[in-house]
Amino acid sequence: MEGRQPLGEFLRTRRAQLLPEDVGLVAYGDRRRVPGLRREELALLAGVSASYYARLEQGQSSNASPEVLDAIAQALRLDEAERRHLHDLAAGTRRRAGVRRTGPERVTPAVVQLMAALANVPTVVLGRRSDVLAWNRAGHALFAGHLDPGSPDRPAERPNMARLVFLDGHTRALYTDWPAKAKAVVGTLRLARGQHPDDPALAALIGELTVKSAEFASLWADHRVKAGGAAVYEMLHPLVGSMEVTQQSLHTELGQHIVVATTEPGSPSQAAMTLLMHSVRSDQGGVLANSSSPA
Repeated sequence: MEGRQPLGEFLRTRRAQLLPEDVGLVAYGDRRRVPGLRREELALLAGVSASYYARLEQGQSSNASPEVLDAIAQALRLDEAERRHLHDLAAGTRRRAGVRRTGPERVTPAVVQLMAALANVPTVVLGRRSDVLAWNRAGHALFAGHLDPGSPDRPAERPNMARLVFLDGHTRALYTDWPAKAKAVVGTLRLARGQHPDDPALAALIGELTVKSAEFASLWADHRVKAGGAAVYEMLHPLVGSMEVTQQSLHTELGQHIVVATTEPGSPSQAAMTLLMHSVRSDQGGVLANSSSPA
């Protein structure tokens, strides 16, 4: 389960993953009681006092400036997604006093139109907690043909992509390199947790996965984040066999993710995807969700 200070946990975990020689410090062969950099070393690299940095890790300082956070991110060698996550975590410690409930999630008419236009391209809309808010028939056939196609339209029964990847045997078997997909899913959830620290349903999902999956618990403890984008996976579909599929994640103005799956033109993977699409062509153009249904 998560600790009470996500910002401190993130800083401690990432500091432990850096060795002195990684950042140009001389270790002099001294024995270290903990892995990675010491607090004093990280503070020196970031240009802040050791006592101030220690308070950050201990959750006793909630007023770190953007400049200080950027300096710490640079010292920790964070990438852009990780740097934004650090800022989100720091902002979360400042807004605890005025917690605002997160509203229900809906698929807008514009997104429904986009999915209809992509009728022959597998497309899925995921909410902030990785709930499946909508999918077109092609997306359902590729990612979850074993599930009820109408389930995203019923908020209480909506599939959750993170839950499927870790707890559903069919979904796990879809990915030849399942660990790579699992890391991406956890990284996306990490970003969401930083952006929505007071979402009880998101916290409950993370808690459930931590308890039910040792693999999830291990990856979650690593504090890695992932900002979406594109990734290529070999998918082993039970109907058409192996395909190399590019999954691209597009962000909507509401913070949802539109996941679009494509294959290389003229490749055997495209032929396999075309064969799979033939199986749903009789229902071509359908979007299997009601855009007015709340989360």
